Amino acid sequence: MNTKQLKELCLSCAGATQTLHGAPSNILVYAVGGKTFAYFKTSAPEIWRFSFRVTPERFVELTGVPGVKPARYMGRFHWVTVVDVRQFPADYLAELVRASHQRALASLSKAKQQAALAPD
Repeated sequence: MNTKQLKELCLSCAGATQTLHGAPSNILVYAVGGKTFAYFKTSAPEIWRFSFRVTPERFVELTGVPGVKPARYMGRFHWVTVVDVRQFPADYLAELVRASHQRALASLSKAKQQAALAPD
């Protein structure tokens, strides 16, 4: 899976929005109801590194995989960064992104969930 396909996957999640934040953070954020579930780094030297939230168990599993590391500043909250998404199994990455989206959605109040999932 390349970065374009991964961006499309993130946007295809129910209620997902995309926001580009410029300097100093330089990230492309995917959120649902205001809760971030994934982001890309958009500046050198970490351009197109992809981060998302996982369960504590998956965090331990994934940080042992070559090319995956704890996300900078967010690792303590069980976020991981995939250095090169093209080298990561596409089906597994899609599963992890959808799980991150579901975690973000589940953390919202019922009213916010309904608002985020309501058709525009």
